[in-house]
Amino acid sequence: PSGKAKNIIYLFMKGAMSHLDTFDPKPGSESQGETGTIQTRTPGILFGEHLKRLSGLSEKISVVRSLTTETGAHEQGVYLMRTAYKQINSIRHPALGSWAVHSMGRISKELPGNVLIGNGNDHPGCGFLEPSLSPVPLADPEKGLENTQSPAYLSENNFKRRLSLADRIDRDFRGRYEGLQIDAYNQMYREAVRLMGSEELRAFNISLEPETVRTAYGDHRLGQGCLLARRLVESGVRFIEVELGGWDMHQELFTQMSEHGGQLDQAMATLLEDLEAKGLLDSTLVVLATEFGRTPKINENAGRDHHPGVFSCVLAGAGIRGGQVYGASDATGRNPEGSPVSIADFNTTIAVAAGMPYEKEFKAPNGRPFKIGGGGKPISEILA
Repeated sequence: PSGKAKNIIYLFMKGAMSHLDTFDPKPGSESQGETGTIQTRTPGILFGEHLKRLSGLSEKISVVRSLTTETGAHEQGVYLMRTAYKQINSIRHPALGSWAVHSMGRISKELPGNVLIGNGNDHPGCGFLEPSLSPVPLADPEKGLENTQSPAYLSENNFKRRLSLADRIDRDFRGRYEGLQIDAYNQMYREAVRLMGSEELRAFNISLEPETVRTAYGDHRLGQGCLLARRLVESGVRFIEVELGGWDMHQELFTQMSEHGGQLDQAMATLLEDLEAKGLLDSTLVVLATEFGRTPKINENAGRDHHPGVFSCVLAGAGIRGGQVYGASDATGRNPEGSPVSIADFNTTIAVAAGMPYEKEFKAPNGRPFKIGGGGKPISEILA
């Protein structure tokens, strides 16, 4: 099918979200532990008890329960999920957001095409693509895009003089090292200066939203990040990633799940409802991802350890047929029981839903070919 998603909101649950306590519970087994289950609106499909609102929206989402990987370390697992390629020293691969803007182009002429709401310290960014495709990082959604106003002591004329001076200082360097990388950095600086004086910056200011709307999303980073993501979609930002850490629950998982599961449930459910109410869900793909799962066995600290064998991720909105589960784990949630899905398969499915050229080969500077999504096989059963 042709791509239907014009925008992508990518919710990344960093630290490895437990599939058994969220989207793939095993009631009646020792694997389930203290987390209860709840019946969704889709017959026969259960979620963990903390996902009450999402269970009422199950007809809008598709759960992939048979994701599997060999990577059980956080840094490497996060990199693999964001890029669809294994982390190696010889090259840095582009994250999905950079691929999206590279292949689909920007929507807004004023705003960046790729935004990361969260901690971007270990994000692969644009990889080997041009620097202007890197995500613009926002650590705190409530502060929005910071440092966009000149300080009081710097007049507009002085600011222009400084830019002119910087341009003259760089002139010889640019003459000696002409090329795409230098041009890309210069373009990035020009866009930053133009953005500083743009009215479009209002899109980053969630304080302009009614208090009732801000409260509905939740008074926490994930909720306010999802609200900002919706505002950015409205304003023409192609790809927005919202990150929530804290899912590495080796201790007291069942206590922590109440808070993290509740935040996820409130933020994602409100986001889906809000996008639909504004007529944006048919053109926006919402992805919920994590780097791997957690062990069926509960450890001595009432937590679960790393488990790359099987885990769950979720797709909803544009290009996705909701109300279903694809694949399955076994009775204990340890291994895929049917239709195993690689991370490349999952990322390729996202690419197809958005109409990205997933079969085309792109050459890195070292001449090696790469594909958007990692050359996986799309899950046609969940594509609309």
